[in-house]
Amino acid sequence: MDGGMSALASKPAKAFPASVRLAVAADIDALVALENASFVDERATRRAIRYSLRSPTMSVLAAVTDDAEGEVLVGAATIERRRGSRIARLASIAVSSSRSGQGLGSLLLDAVEVEALAQGCSLLRLEARTDNLGAIRLYERRGYRHYGTKPDYYQDGTAALCFEKMLIVP
Repeated sequence: MDGGMSALASKPAKAFPASVRLAVAADIDALVALENASFVDERATRRAIRYSLRSPTMSVLAAVTDDAEGEVLVGAATIERRRGSRIARLASIAVSSSRSGQGLGSLLLDAVEVEALAQGCSLLRLEARTDNLGAIRLYERRGYRHYGTKPDYYQDGTAALCFEKMLIVP
């Protein structure tokens, strides 16, 4: 990770209760806890998250907010890239259930798009479970185009809808 998020101006609009930054090794416990709380199947392991944090072709973003005890991680997103490719893939996005409905998914998606652009990517792709209607609505509202379906994609047999969006330099 080469710091592409610095272009994000990590303070969000006032409507959002959090800011987004690149995750660091010190976030590993919070990232693992969020992963375990957010996903039943296909959870990233501690080892996989550690690898993502160190990988030059991945970015892990952390949505954080401050409370009485200090900074709290309330959401995260992982972006994958291939060297030489202008296509990025949103591998995972998660928001703490205690912060659901507060706009953090949209805040993280903004940050993902900025990070993908900062890493030289012009197309962002992702998959969404066919039963994850909230995520599907978010992606459609944000201009993502459905371009295919992957049957039996998830461990439980649920299909995935494939979305993509051309990213435009602001």
